[in-house]
Amino acid sequence: MTMRQGLNRVWADLIVEELIRCGIECFVLAPGFRSAPLAMAVVANSKARHVMHYDERGSAFFTLGYGRATGVPAAWITTSGTAAANGLPAVVEASADGAPMLLLTADRPPELRQCGANQAIDQVGIFGNYTRWAFDMPAPNLTIDPAFVLTTVDQAAYRARRAPGGPVHLNCMFREPLATGGGDGTGYRSTLDAWHAAGSPYTTYTHADLELSTEQVHALWETLRCARRGLVIAGRLATAKEGNAVLRLAQRLGWPLLPDIASQLRLGNAPADSPMVPLFDQLLGSHAFQAEHAADIVLHVGGRCVSTRLSQFLAQYRPDQYIVVRAVPDRLDPNHQVTLSIEADIEGFCDAIGSVSAAERSPYGDSWNAAGRKVDRAFGAYFAHTDKVTEPAIARTITQHIPDGHALVLASSLPIREADQFGESGAGTPWVATNRGASGIDGTVAMAAGVAEGLQAPVTVVIGDLALLHDLNSLSLVRERPVVVIVINNNGGGIFHFLPIAEPARYFESCFGTPHGLTFQHAAGLFGIAHRRPASLQSFTEACLDAWMRPTATLIEVTTDRQDNYAVHRELLRVAAEAVENP
Repeated sequence: MTMRQGLNRVWADLIVEELIRCGIECFVLAPGFRSAPLAMAVVANSKARHVMHYDERGSAFFTLGYGRATGVPAAWITTSGTAAANGLPAVVEASADGAPMLLLTADRPPELRQCGANQAIDQVGIFGNYTRWAFDMPAPNLTIDPAFVLTTVDQAAYRARRAPGGPVHLNCMFREPLATGGGDGTGYRSTLDAWHAAGSPYTTYTHADLELSTEQVHALWETLRCARRGLVIAGRLATAKEGNAVLRLAQRLGWPLLPDIASQLRLGNAPADSPMVPLFDQLLGSHAFQAEHAADIVLHVGGRCVSTRLSQFLAQYRPDQYIVVRAVPDRLDPNHQVTLSIEADIEGFCDAIGSVSAAERSPYGDSWNAAGRKVDRAFGAYFAHTDKVTEPAIARTITQHIPDGHALVLASSLPIREADQFGESGAGTPWVATNRGASGIDGTVAMAAGVAEGLQAPVTVVIGDLALLHDLNSLSLVRERPVVVIVINNNGGGIFHFLPIAEPARYFESCFGTPHGLTFQHAAGLFGIAHRRPASLQSFTEACLDAWMRPTATLIEVTTDRQDNYAVHRELLRVAAEAVENP
């Protein structure tokens, strides 16, 4: 006797199986009843991997981190109501930064919408314009061709990955009884015999890479070769291959290369003749250096850069031509000075231009590199004479010593700025991930856990105290993973000391500093995570080296002072300017 199978479960099985055939094998589940058919289908499919996390917001950021690390979306499954709404912060970040993710939100059927039914909100279009594609799936119905389910899933998986990648939302209605409802689906799949046998997606999508024609390549080279002071900027890049392609192009052009911390170029041992200027942000703290190093052509490859000084420098000393190269059509022009925007595959673009270009390094490039070496020596002397744990010293120590094969996740606000300004090349070449699409501080720990899952590699996350408080329960996602959480506890919002609002002391602490007086030792204990609290730079280095060897998570808490950190920044800026401006 054939067991009756409810159509809800049949549809859910088809959705999960087709996602797997499309290459989406990681499913991130948040508990809930309305999503039961989908969750049960995931657990029942031996090819599916799943992670359960009780917080919808954290699980959504985990999904984001996985997609950012792999370029392949994970599927986020959640129940109806505010559970779906909790995914919005991660969706906004994924949309702004082109990270693929698939959102499967369970929902009430039409007869339970807008009638006061429990846990029923308007979920259609709940993520607004932040999705690449969204579709409201009907409740399972025997009159609907089962191929409809498959082709809809195929479109969703394709749209999540097609450049610019990003979030795709399938809102899935289910009627009760959830596990067995929807009608008898026992023979419903009989028209899909060929699909069952094939083991491949029902619909396959292809998309040609964007390439420049030979004529475009030569025309652009004619423009670039006329530069007297050409400058290459490497913004956020997705992979080390893209970063290395930009480096090769800068070498062929003979131009100095300014690498953002998330360019996948900044950290690791650079070639002796490298055109990279890692400490460029500190050079631009000197107004005299800025005035002497204005560029006439800028070639900006990749996403937005962290450095505010770089943006201000380019806005004040506007180049004659500003060329942006990205694999997406979106505008990247906050200063409104771009003269040519090229949508192209980054590796292909760099190799194409590099194949026709060859030039000696210019005196302009030599000047950038010489100044960078002066600042590097000055910083080396400065840090050699102190054992105090400061935020610049933390960034320098981590980037010098992080092992090869690790990933580095930098929280927004100060941690990423510190790493961008003071990060030092070391033996390790970590893949760097940030939530800089929308630059929020929420979800950082969960995102790091998703990166660890996606890369199947150790991860170090550097985070501020407020950002960790935002995402405290995501420590449950990292406790059994090789994740080192380095929290800089300066008792509030350190970034605000660098903004004009820091001046009126009457309002600053209560409105912006937001001191909390909390430490994280007991939070680490709650989640069974090892805790270290080093008091010197040497003990901090030792704590990191020990934590990097552990197979499970460690939380390293470093206490700093916000006012002291501001003063150290000003002192290091003075040291850099003095090194650059004095012969």
